[in-house]
Amino acid sequence: MKDIKVLGGCCSKCDVTVRLIEQVAREKGAEVRLEKVTDFAQIASFGVMSTPGVVIDGKVVHSGSVPDREKVRGWL
Repeated sequence: MKDIKVLGGCCSKCDVTVRLIEQVAREKGAEVRLEKVTDFAQIASFGVMSTPGVVIDGKVVHSGSVPDREKVRGWL
């Protein structure tokens, strides 16, 4: 199971990123634990200054835009 955090406030790009990861995980049958992190201190602790950010198993894999579907597939 992958532990995934989507970093960002209440912006539409962050919401789209969460939904995209959920959709791709369902399509692939991948088990994920998905959490949306909105606390800016916690987001900054990952070194992310531009959201949405994506952290998988403690490692930042993306920040600053909505990832494309193929990138998400590669993560899962």
